[in-house]
Amino acid sequence: MLEINLQYNWENFRADYQVSIEPGMTTLLGASGEGKSTLLQLVGGYLNGRGTLSYLGEDFSSLAPYERPVTTLFQSDNLFPQLTVWQNVAIGLEPSLKLTDQQQEKVSWALEQTQLINKRDQIPQALSGGQAQRVAIARVLVRNKPILLLDEPFSALDPMLREEMLALVHNVTEQFQLTTVLVSHMPSEALLVGGRVMLIAGGRVVAHESADVLASKSLPDAFSNYLGLFNSSTKEH
Repeated sequence: MLEINLQYNWENFRADYQVSIEPGMTTLLGASGEGKSTLLQLVGGYLNGRGTLSYLGEDFSSLAPYERPVTTLFQSDNLFPQLTVWQNVAIGLEPSLKLTDQQQEKVSWALEQTQLINKRDQIPQALSGGQAQRVAIARVLVRNKPILLLDEPFSALDPMLREEMLALVHNVTEQFQLTTVLVSHMPSEALLVGGRVMLIAGGRVVAHESADVLASKSLPDAFSNYLGLFNSSTKEH
């Protein structure tokens, strides 16, 4: 269980996150500027907040980002353009790229899991958007961290590729029993990956339910209001 009790202030923004997140998929929904990414950055250690943050009963709020039981995928895939696919995954294990035989086997395994083994010697520029994101997911697998944070990493992909990547994340989460938190603006993505859904507004968790609630005819008021706003903005565009 990931236990969050964190406060963060920046200019006029006042955030107060109090929530427990179970293993499996959790999607964060909410309008732009309401604090979804702020929550992920606090958990990942990229922002300094106040309060406590623990996983399986152990507080890690004072640890540096690289020491936390967390891997974060941002909107950019964060691949190194001068490195091959193999090296981009291997660097998740050892920055020097000097791997033991066991570590090399782990990189090969991760590339097989993400269907990239035949791309191992290519550089990121030669990959499609979906392939580049799979490299980032392969690096997640070798890092073997129990918490995975996804800050809209697939937003630039076309709808079919985005669904493919979301399905891969769902499968990886289930297979390795990760605690995965996905930021999204789209209720359809929360329904696709299943698990739980949280609504963030004003820097607070205002609703936390099974993702199935989004398909229910009797939505809680918070979700009903959000979906109404979401559908209105979608029609405008």
